[in-house]
Amino acid sequence: MADQSKGRIRGTGARRKPPTARRKAASLAAWTAAGLVLIGGSGLGYVYIKLNGNIQGVDINNQLGTDRPDNVDNGSMDILVLGSDSRAGANGKYGTDEGGARSDTAMIVHVYEGHKKAAVVSVPRDTLIDRPRCADSEGGTVPAESRAMFNTAYEVGGPACAVKTVEKISGIRMDHYMEVDFTGFKKLIDELGGVDITTSEAISDSKSHLDLKPGKHTLTGEQALGLVRTRKSVGNGSDLGRIQLQQAFIKALIQQVKDVGVFTSPAKLYDLADTATKAITPDSELDSVKELVDFATGLKGLGADDVQMITMPVDYDKRDPNRVAPLKKQGQQVWTALKNDLPIPASATKGTADGQAKGIVK
Repeated sequence: MADQSKGRIRGTGARRKPPTARRKAASLAAWTAAGLVLIGGSGLGYVYIKLNGNIQGVDINNQLGTDRPDNVDNGSMDILVLGSDSRAGANGKYGTDEGGARSDTAMIVHVYEGHKKAAVVSVPRDTLIDRPRCADSEGGTVPAESRAMFNTAYEVGGPACAVKTVEKISGIRMDHYMEVDFTGFKKLIDELGGVDITTSEAISDSKSHLDLKPGKHTLTGEQALGLVRTRKSVGNGSDLGRIQLQQAFIKALIQQVKDVGVFTSPAKLYDLADTATKAITPDSELDSVKELVDFATGLKGLGADDVQMITMPVDYDKRDPNRVAPLKKQGQQVWTALKNDLPIPASATKGTADGQAKGIVK
């Protein structure tokens, strides 16, 4: 039952330095973690002893404190999936490492009772929110701030502040936290043999280094990274359009994993598991292969058609059109549905801002 993990989410101990100047590549990172969550990982049990050393968990339990939403025991599970844009190590090719990171992509993954359906709510990074007061890893506090961009929560307070901010926005207690590295994302796609997509129009984006003609494509890891970074050349050029590309890609990724049959090949399974466990940073309740296996086994039956994906209801901010603001009425429909373990109603997304990139990628 999901209640056994409720209230035990944990996260990082490292304080974040000032953010890097270039952040766009991080927009893919959370999708990798979601793929790992949604496609399951039962096969990891075969090699968990060798793979256990790959996993670096983070602990934020003390920082979260007791001022959190109620623990609702209805058999569902909620996971905050984040991606950071650190330029350290192999990520340096995407920009200069300045010693910090931001979370430019965030998804709330709700797994319904029975684990046969899931909903994913993407939170735009530029959403203006009232960020709550957060504890930091050194025993201090990060002050609350009004009209702060959502992705600053991770920047100033790390995963604990990001979790606290999401819980304040949604009123939903997170069971787990997961972070992923975008270099690991590329390697994961390559280990899978690429991901098949179809584009309805050409995509040419100099910033994401992607150039695709209309038609069918098998994306390499590098191309997949470019796709989920693409923004200016699709739809209205907003981050909302990029989210729509990402949502289409993750559906293709889920289907691809089911099609390639990696769990029937021990060698392929090990390579995939080795890459996946290096790519993710889970909370300390999921920081061993055994825990990840137990967690993922119940999710392996989820297919692309079993996952509902939406963007948190927002509209362009009246004072700053380069930012978006939550729509209270529609947002409440989303959070109420998930709290009650119900499907998100179609009315929740009516009248919301649209990135105009739907249907470009299938």
